[in-house]
Amino acid sequence: PQGNFLFNMAWGDAVIVAPESIDDIKGNPVGTGAFRFSEWKRGDSITIVRNTDYWGAAPALEQATFKFISEPTAAFSAMMAGDIDAFYSYPAPENLVQFEADPRFTVLAGNTEGETILAINNKMEPFGDVRVRKAVSMAIDRQAIIDGAMFGYGTPIGTHFAPHHPDYVDLTGNAPHDPEAAKALLAEAGYPDGFETTLKLPPPSYARRGGEIIAAQLREIGIEAEISNLEWAQWLEQVFRGYDYGLTIVSHTEPMDIGIYARPTYYFQYDNPEFQALIGALSVENDPARRSEMLKEAQRTISEDYVNGFLFQLALTSVVDARLDGIWADAPTQAVDLTGVSWTE
Repeated sequence: PQGNFLFNMAWGDAVIVAPESIDDIKGNPVGTGAFRFSEWKRGDSITIVRNTDYWGAAPALEQATFKFISEPTAAFSAMMAGDIDAFYSYPAPENLVQFEADPRFTVLAGNTEGETILAINNKMEPFGDVRVRKAVSMAIDRQAIIDGAMFGYGTPIGTHFAPHHPDYVDLTGNAPHDPEAAKALLAEAGYPDGFETTLKLPPPSYARRGGEIIAAQLREIGIEAEISNLEWAQWLEQVFRGYDYGLTIVSHTEPMDIGIYARPTYYFQYDNPEFQALIGALSVENDPARRSEMLKEAQRTISEDYVNGFLFQLALTSVVDARLDGIWADAPTQAVDLTGVSWTE
């Protein structure tokens, strides 16, 4: 049995692929959706066109081109110049006030499935001590991070679960911002003068800006965090696969992925056999009421173990041409759905 079967079928990865096209799927994807793959200009863009054989209602758009724009300054310039019609998940929240003041644009603010966390290497000393992890969590002022790094966009969280999910439990009270209590915990754990650690940050602005704020907050309780700004390839090698870090910041955008805490070799190396058994039981449970209870228990367990510093739910902010209708404000799954998008007069 698979308790998550329906959920898994809603993932973007759950697609129907013909055996005769599978060998070339990476460069010439063939599916059953409302659009067909047309062209891939490597490093520049991907173009899709309306699928005239689509089984459902035909999309209004004849074609769409996805441009690869990695720099926030380039994203701003492209939108202002009209070179692109929409920027889904706009990367620079500091620019949104300018777009909001311009009648040519609409700013959409919604939710993602991204739990943004201060990940803690549970196998690197002194983070093996729950008192130290709790001290780190209590040194953090979540709202200050949301305001300073995300310009007010984001929702505080106290566990690894989306606040808009029906089974969410608000556990932010487990780690209120209390530097004095955090110092006392460090002293109790044998670190009255604090300690030094590393804070390795991937490229997203929430990590880079948030890292500076968190480093300052940790310094207030005696923890000196040496910041290293890494590119994604470096982050994957050093942090995700190499476990060579003390702290890092990343947003986990996969929907309902609390099960990662049942994997002891995952990058934050949390090893709790009771939690692993709970997630194992959840994976085969299909009673909705029982699943709800188990999800709540899982949230409480990792919150009370202070596995990571749980920061905020990542907001989805998109900038679109004011004449464009139907772009999703929320991101319930990892997809940019254009089937309902159309131009208005």
